[in-house]
Amino acid sequence: MYWSVVLGIWGIVLVGGILTYYAAHLPPASEWAVPQRPPNVRIVSANGTLIANRGDTGGEAVRLEQLPSYLPEAVMAIEDRRFRYHFGIDPIGLARAAFVNYTSGRTVQGGSTLTQQLAKNLFLKPERTMQRKMQEVVMALWLEWNYSKDEILEMYLNRVYLGAGAYGVDAASRVYFGKSAHLINLAEAATIAGLLKAPSKYAPTRNAALAEGRAQVVIASMHKAGFITADDAKNALFNPAHVVTSHNSSSGNYVADYVMELLPGFVGSIGEDIIVDTTIDWDMQQAAETALTTRIAESCQEFNVTQGAVVTLNRSGAIRALVGGVDYRKSQFNRAVYARRQPGSAFKPFVYLAALERGMTPNTVRRDARVTYRGWTPKNYTKRYYGDVTLTQALAFSINTVAAKLAHEVGPANVARTARRLGITSALKSNPSIALGTSEVTPLEIASAYVPFSNGGYGVVPHVVRQIRNEHGKVLYRRSGDGTGRVVRGDKLSEINTMMAQTVYGGTGKRALLAGRPAGGKTGTTQGYKDAWFIGYTNSLTTAVWLGNDNNKPMKKVSGGTLPAEIWAWVMETEHQGIPIARLPGVPINLAETSPLWKPGTAPTRRQPTFVAAPQQPQPPRPAVQATTAPRPQNNTSTSPLDLLGRLFGGG
Repeated sequence: MYWSVVLGIWGIVLVGGILTYYAAHLPPASEWAVPQRPPNVRIVSANGTLIANRGDTGGEAVRLEQLPSYLPEAVMAIEDRRFRYHFGIDPIGLARAAFVNYTSGRTVQGGSTLTQQLAKNLFLKPERTMQRKMQEVVMALWLEWNYSKDEILEMYLNRVYLGAGAYGVDAASRVYFGKSAHLINLAEAATIAGLLKAPSKYAPTRNAALAEGRAQVVIASMHKAGFITADDAKNALFNPAHVVTSHNSSSGNYVADYVMELLPGFVGSIGEDIIVDTTIDWDMQQAAETALTTRIAESCQEFNVTQGAVVTLNRSGAIRALVGGVDYRKSQFNRAVYARRQPGSAFKPFVYLAALERGMTPNTVRRDARVTYRGWTPKNYTKRYYGDVTLTQALAFSINTVAAKLAHEVGPANVARTARRLGITSALKSNPSIALGTSEVTPLEIASAYVPFSNGGYGVVPHVVRQIRNEHGKVLYRRSGDGTGRVVRGDKLSEINTMMAQTVYGGTGKRALLAGRPAGGKTGTTQGYKDAWFIGYTNSLTTAVWLGNDNNKPMKKVSGGTLPAEIWAWVMETEHQGIPIARLPGVPINLAETSPLWKPGTAPTRRQPTFVAAPQQPQPPRPAVQATTAPRPQNNTSTSPLDLLGRLFGGG
């Protein structure tokens, strides 16, 4: 007994001396402080729905009392069962680990406590040296002296790395299960705790079987430690965690990335957790994502189309939906915001508006015939010419020669100025081919340039951030200000809107016809079918749809009047549920009767009205339709002259 006491005292002195030696290489204790957790950016929709978390951690900081009790218990059961009883170092655990490792001939177990792991994560580099290990012990003792067990456990759960870029249990819960850590069940908690041994190896998104096996080990350890009953363990084993991959592929991630790009311009550097309130309508966002991904999945093989983008804005330029691609998990490039593509005939409204502003009218006649400018000879989609046509007919059926003639008459530079005035920000080449949309634009900017057609002629600044505040409610930024003022005169707005409505009613955009709701729009198809667009608007919303391939390979005859128009109609029908019907500015509600569109060279044909003022019942989401099927106006037969003209002129 005597010598045991003596040896124990000398052992304590020796260990104390070693710790003192290594502690001397640390900064003074007066300077020790727990570093602030990297701030989280919580990005939410207009109604408060979480879109995504961004920041170095990927999740929110959670309070221990907000978590289900079995989550911290799962971590303690598998990592540090005596956490509540030791002083930062667990001599029993160290002895056990040393014995197991010695008998196994290799490192099988670690003897570090949760406090030691936290100390390493907070203060030290991950190098495997004796000095770092001793400093870890010193810092663990300091943590135990200055913080309670609950505070240490909370810090650990909010900072530990759990794979897939997730730091902290909330980030891991959202990445793997698509929900907050407050809501996870026992099996999911065990899966997260199991990641601590090797996050990359046991990530359920990487090896589901291995992750489930590890979770079973955690559940058994929890039962052995007395944290859960046998029935709890049995239920968890029979109902394993289900990984949700949609969180990683959701189009909301495109919105979140775009917000993070804009954030420094609003608040500078971020030093605290903040909440960004966006203009996104989550129902509209999901409708746009569903329409795009479903239609491309149905058509990718038949039409060789692999990518697309959808963006919807309201009358003031607020972005209500933004889908930058078909699968965020496979490609994070935001095509809605950053992809510059040729708009083709979708650029023509700016050409026709420039012509109207210089004295022409929708009934002005121009001859559709071969024309050449500076060695450039534009050709129609059908490779045919149709003689004298009105400007309304030329726009509705996307006649290229007439657009080229108008651009030549008003001047390419004036066309470019008109487009810039309405909202195009990309560089435009002032050459004859500008009439056919050869200068590249992004879906977001051309959608914003169409918004003045819907709101009475006022320019807008597209925006997605409404307000930024901290967790205590202090507002750090709030959007204010209007757009760019009036950019289209009222009489000219009426004329261009009438022409654009005719494009949807009986021209190349017939597949975008909405049931009982006035709309205007324009198709766009580039040479070789590399890009296909439909951009259109109602009195309330403007949506742009682009389809194509990232490698610029041509699609199989996908024109703006086919798949893009169908997707547009699907999106807009869903987005307008609950929105009252209203006419387009300056356009008669009974346009079909007052200004029927007809084939050039024939007498006007009376049509049944399509645009009605009576409120409609909300329509269910538009089902996917085949690319060869188009919605048609009521009482329209396939033998009408208008249908014949549509077949002759095709997409555009």
